[in-house]
Amino acid sequence: MASRKPAGRSPSNRPPRESARNRDGMGELRIIGGDWRSRKLRFPDAGGVRPTPARTRETLFNWLSFQLAGSDCLDLFAGSGALGLEALSRGAGRATLVDHTPALARALRDNLRLLKSDRGDVVCASVDTFLAHRDRGPFDIVFMDPPFRQGWLERIVPLLDEQGWLKPKGWVYIEHESDMTTPAVPTHWHLHRQKTAGQVTYCLFQIRPDDE
Repeated sequence: MASRKPAGRSPSNRPPRESARNRDGMGELRIIGGDWRSRKLRFPDAGGVRPTPARTRETLFNWLSFQLAGSDCLDLFAGSGALGLEALSRGAGRATLVDHTPALARALRDNLRLLKSDRGDVVCASVDTFLAHRDRGPFDIVFMDPPFRQGWLERIVPLLDEQGWLKPKGWVYIEHESDMTTPAVPTHWHLHRQKTAGQVTYCLFQIRPDDE
């Protein structure tokens, strides 16, 4: 990653988010649906990581409710793992979680072991480096919640499309600051749902042929 700021939820780049924090500096994530519903997981306060809020996750996974079963998911800027782990809890077949911060990657692996799941893969790498060398995929669903105001989406969207990271009729979830226009996407990415909550806008796109 070009910046050494945490790949996921840095308070200097995005609005504050709900996140229980213990006296030892660890954060806490609660899975809100599926097999692991109400399970609480800990992750290090590596630069102020903030999970996607529960209400936003509930809306997103309602949108994806008929797409998750058996899907192969990619969680970029995984941070606490809020999106990738939630997807696994709700029936995704597999999830690859990518984050460049070693402490967060270790916590993701520890939490997968705690959940007794062998369906998650954790990659400790910068997102742009990971996407530049495709050795897995393509994926059914890609989650992207990058640090704000660093131009990540403008760089990553073309990489996802040009290097074939998405299956035909796959899905892409994007979060960005609400005072920014939604980044340009390829013409065959069709906006399925979009919502703004406070200072964050989140969108779900489906990959479809232009003639559909």
